[in-house]
Parts: sequence; C-alpha cells; structure tokens
Amino acid sequence: MGGAARVKREPQRTCIGCRQVRAKAELIRLVRRADGIVYVDRTGTAPGRGAYVCNQSGCVEEALKRGRLAKAFRGKAEASAEVMSLGR
Repeated sequence: MGGAARVKREPQRTCIGCRQVRAKAELIRLVRRADGIVYVDRTGTAPGRGAYVCNQSGCVEEALKRGRLAKAFRGKAEASAEVMSLGR
C-alpha cells in the first residue's frame, strides 16, 4: 500500500483592504480589544477577533476609508496609532 505524499496546506486569509486571498504568513493580523481599539498582533496569538491586511499602505488606507474594520470586527472599531502608521 504505497501512500501518496501528503501536501501540507498553508492557511489562507483575505486582506480586508484589497480583498485578495493570500497566505496567512504574508499578512498582518489586527485584533480588536474589548474597548474597541484595534491594534497590530505581531505574534498572531492575541485573543479576540482578528482581521488581516497586506503589508502595503494602500490596503490599510482602503480598509480605514471604507469602514471595513468595523465590518470585519462586527462592531465599533477604532484604529490605534500603530494601525494608522501602517497606512503611511
């Protein structure tokens, strides 16, 4: 019984700015705290609802401009200074 080699699948996520599906490792994870502030989760392990953006300024700006943070987090979401700096 020769088994075929298993291919390990890489997790995929959608950027909330440009809406492109990319490998999870290529994206930056944003997390909303209980007080509604959205911050960058550098470790990818912070508790709470997460959303992902590309590491491109246009994607972060687009997500902020179109209100996609609130939609992704299903409620009020205010970007922290760190998230705002990603858009520059």
